[in-house]
Amino acid sequence: MSLDSTAIGRDAETAARGPVGRGLARWGLVAKGTLYVLVGVIAADVAVAGGTRLRDRGGALATMADSTWGKVLVVSLAAGLAAYAAWRFTQGVLGRPLEGGEKEGLLKRIGYFARAAWYAFLFWTAIAVLAGADEQGGSREEDRVTARVLDYPLGRWIVGAVGLAVLGAGAFNVWRAVSRRFRKKLKLRELSALENRAFTAVGVVGHLARGAVFGLIGFFLARAAWQYDPKEAIGLDGALAKVLQQDSGDTLLGIVAAGLVAYGLYCYVEARYREV
Repeated sequence: MSLDSTAIGRDAETAARGPVGRGLARWGLVAKGTLYVLVGVIAADVAVAGGTRLRDRGGALATMADSTWGKVLVVSLAAGLAAYAAWRFTQGVLGRPLEGGEKEGLLKRIGYFARAAWYAFLFWTAIAVLAGADEQGGSREEDRVTARVLDYPLGRWIVGAVGLAVLGAGAFNVWRAVSRRFRKKLKLRELSALENRAFTAVGVVGHLARGAVFGLIGFFLARAAWQYDPKEAIGLDGALAKVLQQDSGDTLLGIVAAGLVAYGLYCYVEARYREV
């Protein structure tokens, strides 16, 4: 029985590292990048052209699904989000990247599972959009979920821990931008000198913007736990709204929007050149 289990495990790992598994990982990166581009474009429209509303990823998908071709694209994105979730889940199970390498620590594996859960949620959001479910604003959704968790016996600690984790993710993105660590797993030898410089610039700007947005979300989640007030919690659209409320908010939002688009473009390049 143990031999059969071992053989099944080896077969599963071989399949995950095969062309299909790697192809799904790349498709997932394209879907992830597209969501960031969509949110960034909508934010830029608000900053530059006076658009009516900032939107999170779910809202961006709902906007896209207004047309027939948009629905087709949302279906494709939903499949990509599922593929991304499966890729990260597989990394968590294997304990190492698909491209191989040494076993990774427990915290790294928990991070893989957390990302798998988040993108599985985004997949479910895309399905709900396609099914015609009522769109919920990102900030209102954050209020409802945070209020529910705050009612748990250890709710304030849970929300606070999530807030600190998101703050940590923001800091990690800033560190990746400054250190240019995001270049580590790319096939840089396949890029020309000009492509290399352009990709590096896009990656730095994109990670800085992502770090800033994550920092805002994490800060307000932690403050919601501290003040026991779910209305303090914000989502992606709420973080962008906070930027817009600052002095020269239109300009700042335009910069952040450009950064989010840059991060989406980085994901596209990663999908092409990442060693998965």
